This record gives sequence, C-alpha cells and structure tokens, in this order.
Amino acid sequence: QDNRVSIWSAGDLGNAALNGEYHGEPHLLCDIEHNGDVMDMQFLDQERIVVASSTGAVTIFRHHQNNQTLSANHQWEKAHYHVDQDTSCGGAACTGVVCNNPEIVTVGEDGRINLFRADQKDAVRTIDNADSSTLHAVTFLRTTEILTVNSIGQLKIWDLRQQRNEPSQIFSLAGDRVPLHCVDRHPNQQHIVATGGQDGMLSIWDIRQGAMPVSLLNAHEAEMWEVHFHPSDPDHLFTCSEDGSLWHWDTSTNVSEKPSFFHQGGRSTAYLSHSTINQSVVSAWLSNDPTKDRMEITNLIPNQTLSVNSLDVLGPCLVYGTDAEAIYVNRQLFA
Repeated sequence: QDNRVSIWSAGDLGNAALNGEYHGEPHLLCDIEHNGDVMDMQFLDQERIVVASSTGAVTIFRHHQNNQTLSANHQWEKAHYHVDQDTSCGGAACTGVVCNNPEIVTVGEDGRINLFRADQKDAVRTIDNADSSTLHAVTFLRTTEILTVNSIGQLKIWDLRQQRNEPSQIFSLAGDRVPLHCVDRHPNQQHIVATGGQDGMLSIWDIRQGAMPVSLLNAHEAEMWEVHFHPSDPDHLFTCSEDGSLWHWDTSTNVSEKPSFFHQGGRSTAYLSHSTINQSVVSAWLSNDPTKDRMEITNLIPNQTLSVNSLDVLGPCLVYGTDAEAIYVNRQLFA
C-alpha cells in the first residue's frame, strides 16, 4: 500500500579488502513516498530519476546529494490513461520508461507512447494508439529511434523523426503470440536485440534482416522479467525470472575450453539454433558456425524460489531485487 522510492549507498569499492572481499553494509541514504506501484525507473542524469507509476503518472525525483534528500522535481500526472485524462479513475499503468537526457520515453498498458523533455511541461509527442495491446518495455535503438515490446509477441521500431504514428518496422515471434516483457539492445552492435517473455524464452533478433528472431533459447521456467547486455562487455548477458533464477549467459570466446554441464545452479552449454543468415559481422550472439555455437550459462542464485523482478549490471557489479523484499549486490561477477 505504502510505496517509496529509495536511494541506497552500497558502499565504496575502495573498501574492498586485498582478497577482493567487500566489507561494509549498504545503507539507506534517503527515500520519498510514491503514489502507486513503481513499475520502472531510470536515472536521467547524476541527480534526477524518472519513475513510472501504476497510476499512469511519470515523476522526476531529484536527489539532493548535499543533504541526502529526495524531492519531486516534476510530474506528468496522467501520462497514461484508459478513458480520458480527466477521469479520476482512468489511469493506466506506465509500464516502462527510458531516458536519453533530456528526452524521456514512456510506454503503458494503454498502448500509448509519450516523448517528454525534462524541461517541458507538456509531452513533446504522443502516439496515442501506438499499440492495441499493452506495451511492456521500451529502449532506445538510436537517439531518434526506439524499440517497444508488447503483449502479443511483437517487437516494433519507431522513428521519432517521422510524424506518422506507425512503427517503421514490426518483428514478431512465430506461432503463439507469447507476451514479451523485456528488451535490450547490444551496446556496440545496434542491430542485435534481446527480448524475453511470458514463456521464459530468450530471443535474439537481428533487426537488419527478417521479421523473426535469429535464435530462440530455452531459458527460464516462468516469465522473464528483465534482460540486460553487460554495457561494456556485451558477450555477457543477464536475465531474471519469476521462477526465482538469474542467469548469466557467457558467449566469450574461451567458453569452449571450460567444462560445461547444467544442473540446478550448475553450468551449461546451450546450442543456439542455426540461422541461415550470411554473417557479415562476427558476433557470438548471431553465430551460425557450429564450433562457436557454445555458450555457458550459470544460474547465479541456484536456491532462490521467489521471483527475481529486476536486475542491473555495471562493471563487476550486479544488483537485483526479489520478492523476498530484498536487494542483492554481487560485486564479483567475473571473479
């Protein structure tokens, strides 16, 4: 009932002992009340955080580092709504937000896409009927293009320079219209995109060709809630799921030398489906060379039973949040 946005300090990496072990408790720096469930959030810059609410509101909170407080800096109250913006109960959940300062893009259950600027009161652009189904997540493809995923298994590209309210490309999963919940694009090779959905499968797409995924990888036993390429080492990918698992997918070249097996919490070698695409760019994610079709998968939390709802990764650090009402920080990803 009572929701909050909180800022924590996970301590200074300088505190790590010589053996790499970290000493120091994470502690709460500040928090602030939030109306509705927090559906998504992202830093806009060093001080500002954009938060998506189940009420349909999108709020920018400012973190004042001098006195460690949070304040509401700006709010678009009914960014997402079902009937009309004036109906008190007509709010539709804002399901995803992505920032490229000063621009903010939001998507929601109402199938609407909004483009806001942090310094402007009204939306710069709204695509009202962008989708007939719920949009679950959004990310930037380039500075002027975004990717969205929806509840009928489609991945769409939108060019924000175009005035028409149609996607420039639509991709979809074959057969069953399995809802897609999350999307991330490869940090260096912008044509490679990963999505995850209701059935726990990981899909890898090459948006330069074909309307179908290049490969479908069996992953989790329940919904995949988040997928992230490592921002500086994109041979590594991380996914988390309702089934309580968090997987580290490693396609780096030395994988073939490692012994691989997969058992609860063990490691595995997954064989990617072979695509018939001409590989102009050598990426392990799109590889159709059988010797390279190896990938090591490690479940980083083998005994967890409650849903892992969210994750983020930077350098050697992984942070994730679970239904155990806890946030975990793993500082030794590549140890």
